Amino acid sequence: MMALDTALPLPPLRGRLQRGAMLGPLTWFRVGGPAEALVRPADVADLQAFLAALPLEVPVVTIGAASNLIVRDGGIRGVTVRLARGFGAIEVEADGVIAGAAALDVTVAEHAAAAGLAELEFLSGIPGAIGGAVVMNAGAYGGEIASVLDWAEVVSRSGELVRLSAPQLDFAYRHSTLPPGAVVVRARLRARRGEAPLIAGRMAEIRAAREASQPVRARTGGSTFRNPPDQKAWELIDAAGCRGLMLGGAQVSEKHCNFLLNTGDATAADIEGLGEEVRARVRAMSGVDLQWEIRRIGVPL
Repeated sequence: MMALDTALPLPPLRGRLQRGAMLGPLTWFRVGGPAEALVRPADVADLQAFLAALPLEVPVVTIGAASNLIVRDGGIRGVTVRLARGFGAIEVEADGVIAGAAALDVTVAEHAAAAGLAELEFLSGIPGAIGGAVVMNAGAYGGEIASVLDWAEVVSRSGELVRLSAPQLDFAYRHSTLPPGAVVVRARLRARRGEAPLIAGRMAEIRAAREASQPVRARTGGSTFRNPPDQKAWELIDAAGCRGLMLGGAQVSEKHCNFLLNTGDATAADIEGLGEEVRARVRAMSGVDLQWEIRRIGVPL
């Protein structure tokens, strides 16, 4: 593991600060090394004040639900920001939902459904939280954030609260363009009035489809690679003979081979290494260079 800087200069915080906190237990893969400093701000104002006073040379990384994330075994240098309780509020309006960055995607979908609002059902099939969904333009089951987002509020690296419209975020496939170091704290998603039984039925269909096709109860990080244009990553992986492939404690899921699994004793290096082996085999078989969808952060051992 990396040598932790116990003298890392940090400003006051009303929330929680831990030096050397292990990040593995916070991720869905359950792997990864320590954060030099793990910061959980109490609320937006606390985050603003902290970042405004934090020396600019100190790197800042933000994690949310950590559902689509590999934290490398050597951990993360600088400050790791994790948004939690003070960022989970959900406010339902007549034609949309305003959600804090820590609000889970499925919970936002459920609030919308309970209010008779349609167009957000797709969120029930996406693991993770709204902040991460905005950052990566998350999508599934015919919907994506870019198609429903009105605005997102971010705290800049200098501590300023800024509201950005969807065009300003310049959404692309599984990507948004945020100011460097900015932290998403809140977003407004458009919706329309719908019929409650139809909304509930669509969400039930999504849940059933996800249960049937994905290893939802395993230690996994969701879809590993982006779908190339007009192709499906899982089909390329399957054709390259990677279904069930193992490296150390990591395995390509036999149920859905665009998912990597921690079978129990995997390291982050096992999981990332297996992903790179899959990429190499797909490239050799089809000439396609798969791009990671899972975010990989930190340093190796």
